[in-house]
Order: sequence, then structure tokens, then C-alpha cells
Amino acid sequence: MGEGSSTAGGSERVEVEIFGEVYRLRTDDRESLKKIVNMVDSNMKMIAQNTRSFAGSRIAVLTALKIAEDYYQLKRDYDEFLELLDENK
Repeated sequence: MGEGSSTAGGSERVEVEIFGEVYRLRTDDRESLKKIVNMVDSNMKMIAQNTRSFAGSRIAVLTALKIAEDYYQLKRDYDEFLELLDENK
């Protein structure tokens, strides 16, 4: 990640690279953003390799679907966990 300049309100502007493209983003938490960017970039590279596609928009959509699927699985697991906790009260 490139260096960013601080702005009012505590957020800072940073440059990140995802799948060969540079994006200028604002963040209040540089370390969390770095982890998110690394996750998206690595997922896009993995999907590009597995699909053998060079279309960036197709790879981005497939990556978004994979991340959404992972999110919903975690949410289901979390909701089930909360239900178990409620049953054991």
C-alpha cells in the first residue's frame, strides 16, 4: 500500500492495488483495509487462475459472489451459535 495523507476526521487517503489496478481509498483503519485488500486481491488471482479468464469484470463478479457466499456461511454459523447459546440459558 502506498503512503496516504491524513485528512480531517481521522480518515486517511491510501493507494491500494487490487488485481493490477490502483485505487485511492479513504480509511480510518489502515491495517484492516490492508487485510481486506489482500483478501480481495488473492481471491481475484485465484479465481482468474481457476477460470482462466482475462475479463476483469467477470473475475470481479465471481470474486464478489465467492466472498458473499463465505459471508452468508459465516452468518448462518454465527446465527446457529447464538441459537445454541439461547437454548442453553
